[in-house]
Amino acid sequence: MLLYCEGDLQAFRELYQRHSNGLYRFISWRSPRREWVDEIVQDSWAALHTARQHYTPLAGFRTYLYQIARNRLIDLLRQKEIFLVGDDAHHDVFDNAAIDNATHANQDTLSPEAALDKKQQADRLHAAIRVLPNDQKEALVLQQFNGLSLEEIAAITAVPVETVKSRLRYAMQKLRSQLHSQTKQGEPA
Repeated sequence: MLLYCEGDLQAFRELYQRHSNGLYRFISWRSPRREWVDEIVQDSWAALHTARQHYTPLAGFRTYLYQIARNRLIDLLRQKEIFLVGDDAHHDVFDNAAIDNATHANQDTLSPEAALDKKQQADRLHAAIRVLPNDQKEALVLQQFNGLSLEEIAAITAVPVETVKSRLRYAMQKLRSQLHSQTKQGEPA
């Protein structure tokens, strides 16, 4: 980012290549409307371009970029007067590729039965994540599917690290409980 601040366009290309998929995935999980995702992502890159003149590396670049995107989403929600509260806010708008990549590793070497089992597991995981409260879902997605540290998540969400830990702990407890109840109802885990 520092090179880009100095006018190095190749540095921007590298930043974009490294972070565009993760940014898109993050916003896809958080946005209540699929049609907003591209707009928010594009606005985030444009805001980064504008802010480069005042960029100070206080946190990691990814944290800085995700914070820009999260703020843009919040602005859009306020502008549209949509308030996301708990489970009532969820809309089925997230990038299945994030979980699919995590759950379908080495799928080319799997038998059709094993591949079907993996797909069913991913579907159950999608369903369980969908019903998490938004703050827990956000922390989980940032950690598990975007690889952010607790400190980075705290910076992005503007909460203490201990709050992030609590959100992750509650999210994992709820996921375990939901997946366990699915298993009891006759569905394999």
